[in-house]
Amino acid sequence: MYTASSLFLKSLADAGITHAFVNWGSDHPALLEDLERQRVEGDGRTKPEIVTCPNEMVALSAAQGYAQVTGKPAAVIVHVDVGTQAMAGATHNVDRSRTPVLIYAGASPFSSEKELKGTRNEWIMWLQDIPDQAAIVRQYMRFTTQISSGSTASQYVRRSLQIATSDPKGPVYLWARREVMEEEVSESLLTAPADLQQWPSIDPSGLSPTAATRIASTFLSSRSPLIITSFLGRNPRAVSSLLQLSTLLAIPVVSACPNAVNVPFSHPFFSGVTFLSPGTHSEHLARADTILVVDCDNPWIPANERQASDARVFVLDSGDPLKHTVGFWHVDAELVCRADAELALGQIVESVRRIDSEAGELALRTQEIEARAQLLSTQHAAMVRSLDEAETSYPAPTLDSASLTVPNIIGVLRRSIASQTPSRGAASLVLNESISNFPKVWQHLRPEVAGSVLSSGGSSLGWALGAAVGAYIGGEVMGVKDGKGFDLIAVVVGDGSFMFGVPSSAYWMARKYNTPFLTIILNNGGWKSPKLSMLGVHPTGHGSKAPGEKLSVGFGPICPDYSQIAVAASAGWAWGKRIGTGNESGNEALERTIAEAVDVVLKERRCAVVDCVIESI
Repeated sequence: MYTASSLFLKSLADAGITHAFVNWGSDHPALLEDLERQRVEGDGRTKPEIVTCPNEMVALSAAQGYAQVTGKPAAVIVHVDVGTQAMAGATHNVDRSRTPVLIYAGASPFSSEKELKGTRNEWIMWLQDIPDQAAIVRQYMRFTTQISSGSTASQYVRRSLQIATSDPKGPVYLWARREVMEEEVSESLLTAPADLQQWPSIDPSGLSPTAATRIASTFLSSRSPLIITSFLGRNPRAVSSLLQLSTLLAIPVVSACPNAVNVPFSHPFFSGVTFLSPGTHSEHLARADTILVVDCDNPWIPANERQASDARVFVLDSGDPLKHTVGFWHVDAELVCRADAELALGQIVESVRRIDSEAGELALRTQEIEARAQLLSTQHAAMVRSLDEAETSYPAPTLDSASLTVPNIIGVLRRSIASQTPSRGAASLVLNESISNFPKVWQHLRPEVAGSVLSSGGSSLGWALGAAVGAYIGGEVMGVKDGKGFDLIAVVVGDGSFMFGVPSSAYWMARKYNTPFLTIILNNGGWKSPKLSMLGVHPTGHGSKAPGEKLSVGFGPICPDYSQIAVAASAGWAWGKRIGTGNESGNEALERTIAEAVDVVLKERRCAVVDCVIESI
């Protein structure tokens, strides 16, 4: 016997979804039954593969990590309204990061007197029957729909995925009543060919010839050009297009609140990272006369720093240049274009070369561009020296202060990955959820390869641990290196994001599904970001001198033993250690501990957690 659930699961698999991250409930009997039918009638496996997640936030974060690595959607299955709510901030993250995920939730039965198979037979089914379940998440979704009949389940799956994988990519939400998913369907629906070619995602589009020429000619006449981006590197091919334009005209590139590797760190025109706090933007911003904002969440904050009043600004975005899902968003620009970064930047390069050739003035070989290139290279070298100095300067050990800094820790981590992994770091992945230390971690990781460092793309804490599990699975599916997964996945968490990540669930999953990863905790004793926000408004107020513990943003005076939470959650499988205090402090202890932790992951195939005590809030 086949049901709507049989067709739903087959439709997911036919559409290329390899994994479903699930948290089961009373609305899923037909799905559980069909999965077991697949095991009995087949080779003991199911399509898609099921990853059990004891927490919905972790489930959606794992699906996000999978999709960020593969570029392909995973499925998430949760329980009625309560499971939908329990996805919590992960729903925000997949929306803001434009990550394609198909979310399915069951719903309470609509019959109560045995009229249909699947009718109400548990008391919770009255409590969980709400007027508009999809309203819980609708404003975060690209598409929400109800599956009303088993015969149309396949079409709903295909339409949902068509929307999820079209720019601006993002999550979709399907739901169905229990009776619908129990509905018997004809075997012919399951054996019918999967006609997926008729459901393509929207093809990327480029700039109009007029727009490409306008931007190119402005850049050619510019004396101080600048490019700002946040997430262009989500498409690795776009990085090549960006580098062509930057190199051709000696244009500095700044990553503003990055969540992907947009420019190789070693490129001489890469001008660093900013998270837009006062006084931290690139020195190029204030004097730039031409600015290209491409695939960027926010290029600057006017209340902190902004562009020159006479700067010519152009905005490019592949799917949502006006950020229509943001309540208020604005950049003073003379041209706003919906265009794929890879295509658009290539068009601008072509237009620059054409205009220069037609002018016959050899503008691309002027002394001005050569001088700008030399200046940018000199500035880049100075940035590298500054980072080197910060990484090798350790605080003097005292009883009352931390013996490690974030540059110390990330510098050692980067060098350990490079020296201990088979690919010398080229096939490794770092998930960065360091929050108040985002800028330092991004800079000191010095990433070279597009896709080698990722952030959640949103602002809800708790993404990284679950994402590591999903990214590990996704890496194996994609065959990152020689048909295998990543050499190493490392997670850097801070400001409470370890606790938000539900470690009791994440490390249980890591052991069950054999997805070992390294976790580095930047332990500042609580949440530093709320304190920084307070100081931004009340720099000399009553709270300016109060410690985090007193402000109620700290976990002290005795912080949890984070590493042992992971050990307990995995029944002793994970390895954990705290450093930065007592005898386990300073350069030698840090290098020894990180090296040991990397070995645990690489050679023993277990999770390792290093709890690094840094300056307390």
